[in-house]
Amino acid sequence: MRLPCRLIITAAALFAAALAPAKTLIHAGSLIDGRADTARKAVTITVDGDRITGIADGYTAPAAGDTLIDLKNATVMPGLMDMHVHLDGQQSPTTYTEGFYLNPGDYALRAAFYAKKTLLAGFTTVRNLGDNNYSTRALRKAIAAGWVDGPRVYTAGPAIGTTGSHADGTNGYSDQVINLFPEPEIFNGADGARAAVRNHVKHGADLIKIMTTGGVLSLGDSAQGAQMTSEEVKAVVETAHEYGLKVAVHAHGSEGMKRAILAGVDSIEHGTFMTDEIVALMKEHGTYYVPTLSAGNYVMEKAKVPGFLPPSVAAKAMLVGPAMTATFQRAYQAGVKIAFGTDQGVAPHGENAKEFIYMVNAGMKPMDAIKTSTLEASKLLGVDKDLGTVEAGKFADLVAVPGDPLADIKLMTNVTFVMKAGTVYKQ
Repeated sequence: MRLPCRLIITAAALFAAALAPAKTLIHAGSLIDGRADTARKAVTITVDGDRITGIADGYTAPAAGDTLIDLKNATVMPGLMDMHVHLDGQQSPTTYTEGFYLNPGDYALRAAFYAKKTLLAGFTTVRNLGDNNYSTRALRKAIAAGWVDGPRVYTAGPAIGTTGSHADGTNGYSDQVINLFPEPEIFNGADGARAAVRNHVKHGADLIKIMTTGGVLSLGDSAQGAQMTSEEVKAVVETAHEYGLKVAVHAHGSEGMKRAILAGVDSIEHGTFMTDEIVALMKEHGTYYVPTLSAGNYVMEKAKVPGFLPPSVAAKAMLVGPAMTATFQRAYQAGVKIAFGTDQGVAPHGENAKEFIYMVNAGMKPMDAIKTSTLEASKLLGVDKDLGTVEAGKFADLVAVPGDPLADIKLMTNVTFVMKAGTVYKQ
């Protein structure tokens, strides 16, 4: 007996459907894709494995075996990206003494704890710009292996700089302490700079972090003074770029920024006392600015709490907070490229999204603020082919907030859905 052709075709189609891998369909009430200047309404996002395979208007019905995620009452966005975190620590009154009793394993385990908080806050990718004993290298490996939950980690390892600089962890301590704790990340001269970069390459750094000016939280320096010569900065940048690594530069004072920009660095972190000359140089060279307003606001508030910060640090903190906001306003209005960064580890982990509020309160449009943490951050990292926007072919890194964050930016602090590479971590 011969079966009718129509039955054979129908059976074949059903068999093929049964063999086809199940997909995940997300019904988004609103979609901010990271690229467009307006949100799309009523959209279906299709995820297959760890990638986005389609975006369609309207709500597509799932096929048999598909998973449907209903986010019709939410705004869906690309996974958020924070370009300046320190996952293995968090500022507290014990920060300046904990190095005497914490071991490398303690830092790594603490980093895993803070990494999960960061992921659940909606940040699926971070740059870790400075750690202890390469703790975030171990964290990066653990997350990639699935041992712990956390964002994608691009780590610089310990920050590097010159003797007595903000990168020098014993700066301001007694002679006995200085002699007990040699700093392998400290260099002097162009040859030393090249050697420090190559040492970081050997230890698996994804990028290089240097300090060209003093800092707020270090004990023995001014936040504004330059701490690296032009030749040293140039040696760092040339060597890092030869190895395919980007360079992020901690800089509060204008001279340290100028030397770094002219040397070809990829981003200026903090940029607190940026002058009009620096703004023009950053635009000319295409240098990214990572504002870290969260850190400025946090240390300014904690400076008012007796005993939370050492007196010399508190005095600097009171100056830096307001200056950061004023600089951000001028840089944004001038058209400097801005990527989202908080310096979490100064402020509490998991509260990264407060940076959106600070940026919008300082005059940035809500959509522009969101783009700093999506498209612009992916460009700074050099991963915009895979991350930063909701487009077919990119990793399925998606987050959602209830309501419309373009109308109320504070909603960014209430992420209710998190997917990284197709796996749901919060719903």
